[in-house]
Amino acid sequence: MKIYDDKHIKNIALLGAPKSGKTLLAEDMLFEAGIVHRRGTIEGKNTVSDYHEIEQERGNSVFATSLHTEWKDFKINIIDTPGFDDFAGEMISSLRVADTCVMVVNAQHGVEVGTELIWNYAEQFRKPVIFAVNQVDHPKADFDTTLASLKGRFGSAVTQMQYPLNQGEAFDSIIDLLKMVLYKFPAGGGKPQKLPIPDSEKEKANALHNALVEKAAENDEKLMEKYFETGNLDEDEMREGLKLGMIHHDVFPVFCMSAKKNMGSGRMMGFIDNVAPTPREAKAERTTDGKELVYDPSGPTILFVFKSHIEPNLGKLSFFKVISGTVTQATELVNTQTGSSERFNQLFIMDGKARQPVEKLVAGDIGATLKLKNTFTNHTLCEKGKEVAIEPINFPEPRIRTAVIAKSKNDDEKIGEVLAKIHQEDPTLDVAYSRELKQLIISGQGELHLMVCKWFLEKMYNLHVDFVTPRISYRETIRKSATASYRHKKQSGGAGQFGEVHLKVEPYYEGMPEPTEYSVRGKEFIDLEWGGKLAFYNCIVGGVIDTRFIPSILKGVMAKMEEGPITGSFVRDVRVCVYDGKMHPVDSNDISFKIAGMMAFKDAFMQAQPQLLEPIYDLEVMVPEEVVGDVMGDLQTRRSLIMGIDTKGHYQVIKARTPLAELDRYSTTLRSLSQGRGVFTQKFAEFVPVPMELQTKLAKETKVSELELA
Repeated sequence: MKIYDDKHIKNIALLGAPKSGKTLLAEDMLFEAGIVHRRGTIEGKNTVSDYHEIEQERGNSVFATSLHTEWKDFKINIIDTPGFDDFAGEMISSLRVADTCVMVVNAQHGVEVGTELIWNYAEQFRKPVIFAVNQVDHPKADFDTTLASLKGRFGSAVTQMQYPLNQGEAFDSIIDLLKMVLYKFPAGGGKPQKLPIPDSEKEKANALHNALVEKAAENDEKLMEKYFETGNLDEDEMREGLKLGMIHHDVFPVFCMSAKKNMGSGRMMGFIDNVAPTPREAKAERTTDGKELVYDPSGPTILFVFKSHIEPNLGKLSFFKVISGTVTQATELVNTQTGSSERFNQLFIMDGKARQPVEKLVAGDIGATLKLKNTFTNHTLCEKGKEVAIEPINFPEPRIRTAVIAKSKNDDEKIGEVLAKIHQEDPTLDVAYSRELKQLIISGQGELHLMVCKWFLEKMYNLHVDFVTPRISYRETIRKSATASYRHKKQSGGAGQFGEVHLKVEPYYEGMPEPTEYSVRGKEFIDLEWGGKLAFYNCIVGGVIDTRFIPSILKGVMAKMEEGPITGSFVRDVRVCVYDGKMHPVDSNDISFKIAGMMAFKDAFMQAQPQLLEPIYDLEVMVPEEVVGDVMGDLQTRRSLIMGIDTKGHYQVIKARTPLAELDRYSTTLRSLSQGRGVFTQKFAEFVPVPMELQTKLAKETKVSELELA
């Protein structure tokens, strides 16, 4: 394969709502460039990008797929991304390494819900954007309405480059406003004829061309001066002005096409070649210490791994972008995050599942390799002695969670291992075993995201599971002080067990005064791993309990704090004063005082007005204005406290505090209430007291469960 320098590499991500035609556009671009000789279809399950079994089964993209074309002395790396928000991680990692975004829009529907949601991700990266209005051959296509919806949503930066002459089923012609020609396509699509613009369209085309010239001139002072002097710009000058406008987000070019009929994609590819910025012209990468790193082929070799994927019969594929220098086969680099050394035994670019071996890749290019041992998504590889760390991709927080239960107990351990592999591929899917809840919890972006995870477990790894509602991480504490004592006595022949402990429990808070009713001999403040504190005071006088048994009493208290008396949840924010007790010269031992301490703590805790605490999350729900009332009404049924409403672009952002217990499957409800146009984020805020009637109910349910288990 030909080696391209950094001036002749373009990296694009195809974005767009589901069914907008991204995969067919990618197929069309590969066909136009001669990479494939027959265009696949979604129905035929033979497209280059949607090659995974689950994608063919569902008929839509689940993974971001790397492809490439070679078009008129330029290499265009293409990443075809999924359209569903559940797979936001695939979009975001693709956006990170793309230098231009091609937003595919369905000519029937204009700006859709998915378009708006994906735009929110694209905005985070401030990458140049091209709008590709696809499916202008559909009977219900309406290019003018689609263009109006783009301008209405994304503003005056939306810049018309073309328009279809006869949209609908008879579509075969495009008027190009930059080149001022008519492209007429043969019946089966392919290479068009370049014809003069018909007289009936000249007035409209000239007016739009003049508007395009003015838009190009706005982005550079010299171009603006020439425009004022001559009233026009030549084609090269227009390209330069449009490129500057794209880089600064002042120009979003709009093209029209039919990917299905192979009409129009070649012209957009030519524009990408000539106008879209190269990696060096695009935004520089940043390191974790805030420095900018420009794409420089002569610099030290630095790679950023933006995606990992495990192919069942192949192993782990690592996709990377070359940030600096050149990478070749046999290159050995250091992983900045792990310190381990990685050798590149193979080097290739990907076209779906097909691997194209290459000798080297230069700064700005995108490639892949196999079987890097200790390198995963977000890792940086660089020359030894030149270590830097590229700023990692910030993936969205999970919005839905479920507990995973193996249908066969023999699969428990294997399921954990497989889910850990899936997390390496997809960082937006969190996996953790909760010691507190005694459940394996996975958290993702939505119902579809979790469904795909289950599909992989069952179809690819033959592991059959149930997804069930996870338990809630409650906490237990007390509201007043109480005292209790417990004597542990056991005699069964030979040495017995004896220990008696008297203690007092109190609610703990920072800065509380020292106890005055006891003589403090020692104290220990423990930051609990589940949050909150335990203040443990040794107030024993007269040697009624030997000092060597005090740690055993603390162990007993901690054991009960790990499984609180109300619901078995962790206990927090308690002060314990051990002030009296008894021991036996022969029968007293560590286990006796551990048991006595545990039971005395339990009895005192239950007399101290125990209080169950529940996790509260800060919720930000972004929805269109017309559904704010419905969404707020639903939140109030979930015991939410509405904190306020802000405006963000065309959306309203509802801020609320909601108990985690009320957020189960909230993403599904929000999608229904907002017709798919709402998104939300959640972040843990604090623990607050559970209403007493709910506490009583939960305590009863726990006791019933314990009886059933017994």
